[in-house]
Amino acid sequence: MEIQQITAPNGVGVALVTGTEKVITDIQSALDLAMTVRYQTGEARIAIDKGLICEDFFILSTGVAGEILQRYINYHVKMAIYGDFSRYTSKPLHDFIYESNQGRDFFFVPTQEEAIERLAEAEQGAHI
Repeated sequence: MEIQQITAPNGVGVALVTGTEKVITDIQSALDLAMTVRYQTGEARIAIDKGLICEDFFILSTGVAGEILQRYINYHVKMAIYGDFSRYTSKPLHDFIYESNQGRDFFFVPTQEEAIERLAEAEQGAHI
């Protein structure tokens, strides 16, 4: 896993997490990631490729996504997951993605650039 600190055009910092192995495999690993990012970069905004997240996250009945989302909100961590979500046919997952994208804490977007942009916008919107 590699963590890179990015500054968005509006000056907001975002941690970009990349790598080749799964980083989020369960709730504890998601919390570990958030704390590692905060320790290494001081950031509480994480952009991550969906390929670094276990498939159980995208099966809502496992409860993994909901638990992670709730913990991240409790710890004031925002996350944008980028990648292709078109292969998922679950209506509840599509609804979850839609509702998440309407908020200011958790986003599902197609590109890394959009992930950084949404996280930066969410931060600015929080100060209004």
